[in-house]
Amino acid sequence: MSAVPAITGDRLDVAFFERLVHDVARDLVGCQLFYDGCGGTIVETESYERDDPACHAYVGLTPRTETLFGPPGRAYVYLSYGIHSLLNAVAEPEGEAAAVLIRALQPTLGLDAMRARRGERPDADLCSGPGKLTEALGIGLDANDADLTADPFVLLPPETGWDGEIVASPRVGITKAVDRPWRFSLAGSRFVSRPRPII
Repeated sequence: MSAVPAITGDRLDVAFFERLVHDVARDLVGCQLFYDGCGGTIVETESYERDDPACHAYVGLTPRTETLFGPPGRAYVYLSYGIHSLLNAVAEPEGEAAAVLIRALQPTLGLDAMRARRGERPDADLCSGPGKLTEALGIGLDANDADLTADPFVLLPPETGWDGEIVASPRVGITKAVDRPWRFSLAGSRFVSRPRPII
């Protein structure tokens, strides 16, 4: 395992995640996410709450959803369509079972390692989707229930002076509760996944 990036700044703490999931999702856009030396700036998220038919917690507590019901600030990683590991951040107080899907980021560190995992492709295509992101960063199911506030994760607030515009739009890639505007994206970013939100 390579060393975590030598980046100064205070990491996000548990209190950041122990809030309304939609606020956490919006506030994560612009934050910096690194895993085992690779990462960048989060440009897109989606929020899911317990009473949301599109949330895994909607069915209640199961072996699969146990992490969702646990403490905030943990990684909820699950396999989508038997192919992609998707990274979520557990939010709200323990037992509320809400989470934020990290959908895309602008890669800034470890791009060579990302291309070794994903092949030669433009920067904008390395992490522009939740499955692409985890593949590029090397995040697998073994990261489920990991502490997002500790190594090998490094989650930092936005860089000083960051003033990106965030837009809310309906979530994508789901079949239930598709009209809820709980997808948060950095306006105009070419690193956001497709279909890009209409501004």
